[in-house]
Amino acid sequence: MPELPEVETVRRGLNQLTLNQEITGGDVLLDRTIAYPFSVGEFVGGIEKYAIATWHRRGKYLLAELSSSSPSSTSWLGVHLRMTGQLLWLHRDEPLHKHTRVRLFFGEQQELRFVDQRTFGKIWWVPPGVAVESIMTGLAKLAADPFSPEFTVEYLTSKLQNRRRSIKTALLDQSVVAGLGNIYADEALFKSGILPKTLCIDLQLKQIERLRIAIIQVLETSIEAGGTTFSNFLNVKGTNGNYGGVAWVYNRAGEPCRICGTSIQRIRLAGRSSHFCSECQTLRGVRN
Repeated sequence: MPELPEVETVRRGLNQLTLNQEITGGDVLLDRTIAYPFSVGEFVGGIEKYAIATWHRRGKYLLAELSSSSPSSTSWLGVHLRMTGQLLWLHRDEPLHKHTRVRLFFGEQQELRFVDQRTFGKIWWVPPGVAVESIMTGLAKLAADPFSPEFTVEYLTSKLQNRRRSIKTALLDQSVVAGLGNIYADEALFKSGILPKTLCIDLQLKQIERLRIAIIQVLETSIEAGGTTFSNFLNVKGTNGNYGGVAWVYNRAGEPCRICGTSIQRIRLAGRSSHFCSECQTLRGVRN
């Protein structure tokens, strides 16, 4: 599933390629991809004649601010890639992938395609004058973004203290940290020297301080690498992410730790895989 770095990579690519271009039409090939409005015809008719002013990211959601000739008629296009969603900026003549679900047309030559093999991804159009959170209700449940000023040690401590569940499970909760998922939770726990099964209630302040810094660092590193491609993530130009080749622990079960040489272990926590180094995350505590 695309996490914060992958979604941020897509956002930056979209801002390079699609700004100030008017949407001239669309084609919905799978109706259930459109989460709102409930009428596909209303969705296609609604987005026409709008231009993309800018793309934002909130957690794992993408939000395009749509502008028109009337300053008071700003609307929004929301996208959640979920497990296998891809947004690809392509020439109109490019052959359709069999998993193409939605096409948005720009001018006579370009289009933005939403390709989604597992069909869990969603797209919303929020009409002018309507609060985005009232339509995309998942936004209201999001915690602070790791790159926001609100993501302080005090904030993270308040989210973790007195909770009797594993830190790995807590980090996957979008009401604790927005945008973090399985890959980067493992990576951040390695860099901060915390075992994934450690209970939140047992964490010391120093550990939480290291964890906050590690979360930001691994996300920044992955964004610089264009995200991670272990299965099907592609950026808007159809290029793989490169972070997987330098991952500390994720998807490296049985391989030697890049720091101490100990074999990386993999366990299941709350139905999700967790990768860690039993040596570094027990004894050393700090990853540079």
